[in-house]
Amino acid sequence: MADDPFALFDSWFAEARASEPNDSNAMALATVDASGQPAVRMVLLKGHGPDGFVFYTNQQSRKAGDLAAMPKAALLFHWKSLRRQIRIEGPVTTVSDAEADAYFATRARDSQLGAWASDQSRPLDSRETFEARFEAIKARFEGGEVPRPPHWSGYRVAPDRIEFWQDRAHRLHERRLFARTATGWDEGLLYP
Repeated sequence: MADDPFALFDSWFAEARASEPNDSNAMALATVDASGQPAVRMVLLKGHGPDGFVFYTNQQSRKAGDLAAMPKAALLFHWKSLRRQIRIEGPVTTVSDAEADAYFATRARDSQLGAWASDQSRPLDSRETFEARFEAIKARFEGGEVPRPPHWSGYRVAPDRIEFWQDRAHRLHERRLFARTATGWDEGLLYP
């Protein structure tokens, strides 16, 4: 078993990519707003390493508002077919403009256009309104590259805690917790 939580994450994530039928990089993102109201939603992991776990979104969305008010988050990966989950908790920062630009350039063109067309998390009177906005943005950028919108970027969750949970028979699960210290990581087991 790995002593490094990132090496263990890489191993489990590789197995998930090989076995999960859809979106092995899907993770639940939990945030709280300034009043303490929690919210959770699914996002996609788009980068990870010892500095943290990265996802991208509209910075005018509810999740971005929550992170502006309380820059901490929890992530949960659940791979049902592997009977495993990983919980991650820690502070959140935005990625650099260069990192956001580089990732945005790799997105499918329609996803790039959608980032411009969507007022994410805001009320929408009809699907037709959104589709008309998308078509207008599509025409605006016709024949050229689509730049990253100024209101769209990435966030990095720098873990303080990473828990690896493995399902076992009779609910006698295995739970390994890595907690960050000033000198590295402490590792221990938790009761199921």
